[in-house]
Order: sequence, then C-alpha cells, then structure tokens
Amino acid sequence: MVQLTASYEGDLHCTVTHGPSGQTIATDAPVDNQGRGETFSPTDLCASAFATCVATIMGIKARSLGLDIKGMTLTVEKHMSTNSPRRIAALPMTVTVPTPTTQEQRAALERAAYGCPVHNSLHPDIEKPITFNWQD
Repeated sequence: MVQLTASYEGDLHCTVTHGPSGQTIATDAPVDNQGRGETFSPTDLCASAFATCVATIMGIKARSLGLDIKGMTLTVEKHMSTNSPRRIAALPMTVTVPTPTTQEQRAALERAAYGCPVHNSLHPDIEKPITFNWQD
C-alpha cells in the first residue's frame, strides 16, 4: 500500500504528495477545461503513468534478458472524448528501442509492455495501441 495525499490549492490547481518519499507533483486543469494549462493535468498524469509504466516493465524484462535499453523513448498521445462524459478516449503510444535485439527478445519485450499494470488498469473502452520501432 502506498499513500498519496492530494491538496486543492485553489484556482483549479492541486498538489499531490507521495507518502513514502515526500515528493510532490502539481496539477492544473487544461485550457480546454477552464484551466490555464500551466502544468500536467490529471489526465496528463494518467497518460504519463501509462508511458512510464510500459518503460519500467520493459526495463525489468530487458534486465532479465541481459539487454540495456537505456535511451528508449516513449511518446504517448492523449485523446479526450468529444462527447459526454469527458474522459480519455485513446492513448496511442510509440516506443523506440535503440538496442539491437533478436526476434525472440523483441517479442518478450512487447509482451512485457502490454502486461504493464497501468495498461491492465485502464478501462477497456480506452484505445491503447502500442507501436514499436526497433533501431538496429
């Protein structure tokens, strides 16, 4: 169990504190939803969690395969629904891996990506395709 504490700062700004480390993250509502877009919105954090979870789980798998995937980049696009209720509709992601890999290693890394806890926790109606670019 990890405790997170959120505090509403006013004017659509919040701060959340990670209990174990004391680190904080600030949020603001996006411009298209009455905010100023000065930092991550809550749904931006959801998209960020998806990308960093995929990176972390692929890193764990790469370590077990004896691969170094340092320098891997992940780009996720957050698409919001155009109808009510307001929600994330799609999170397409592109993963670029700079490390030479075999077909078996690529398959293992791709399976790991799709098995990340955030991917498995997102609602099934959210489209979340992952495209892999292997840079040999």
